[in-house]
Amino acid sequence: MSKVLFLDSVHPLLEDELIKIGYTCDHDYQSDYSTILNKLPEYSGIVIRSRIPVDRAFMEAGSNLKFIARSGAGLENIDLEAAVDHNIEVISAAEGNMGAVAEHCVGMLLALFNKMITADGEVRAGVWQREENRGLELEGKTVGIIGFGRMGRAFAQRLRGFDCTILSYDKYLEPGYSPSYVEEVELESLKARAEVISIHLPLSKETEHYVDRAIVEEIANPFFLINTARGKHVNTADLVDGLKSGKIRGACLDVLEYEKKSLQGLESADFPEPLQELVKMKNVVLSPHVAGWTVESYIKLSKVLAEKIKNL
Repeated sequence: MSKVLFLDSVHPLLEDELIKIGYTCDHDYQSDYSTILNKLPEYSGIVIRSRIPVDRAFMEAGSNLKFIARSGAGLENIDLEAAVDHNIEVISAAEGNMGAVAEHCVGMLLALFNKMITADGEVRAGVWQREENRGLELEGKTVGIIGFGRMGRAFAQRLRGFDCTILSYDKYLEPGYSPSYVEEVELESLKARAEVISIHLPLSKETEHYVDRAIVEEIANPFFLINTARGKHVNTADLVDGLKSGKIRGACLDVLEYEKKSLQGLESADFPEPLQELVKMKNVVLSPHVAGWTVESYIKLSKVLAEKIKNL
């Protein structure tokens, strides 16, 4: 009988569905990398989030592995070339939380535009400042989406009702990839026109520090930045400098450069200096890598993985 090892907790729906089609399911949420490797030959499938790096050595140890199912979208923690070499199917579940991410982007942007977090704190403290909390409208703004996979597409769909201009850039997609209400452009055009820029890229050597001092200087307009993808897309020190200069008008960050890979927090209790400055800025909205982590997406992620595994 085929066995699946769950290395991270996910919604129990996935295990229920796997049992129905004949799998035996085991769980190990605590063992370290070496201990996991020793038991891998027993299993034909692995379910993970981000706790254990799935590298070439991992796959070589898993001599009977047929699939690795990632409950989430990003696959940067998995050696995809090694998976191909070992004939292991890698399954992600971006369809399960793309709507959650898109809604979170919109929510953060509206909170920033309307100074909701600052205003809320002031009212609770008995401070009533109307002019100081005058907001901006999304209507009429030009929003540039960099990376038009499932997350970028879902964000564009949510923006449609705001009567804003939506631009998309994705170097890996053939022309004609976007719906009619989105204008496909080259990166130079996006940098020349966008007033809001949202990052929806996978993390790789190419996209690490994608937003740095150089690209900030190349963007024509003072702009707002949204990042709900991966923290290392943004050079925090350069972001802070951009915010200080006014070239970056504000930032919505669900992810931070200094996160642990396990998504369980920051790397140190002592914030690096750029982060110390960032958290004091009123034109920055922060959340703890939860854009794709809703009550509904928790279920949807497992549903998506179950269907994909059934279809292997």
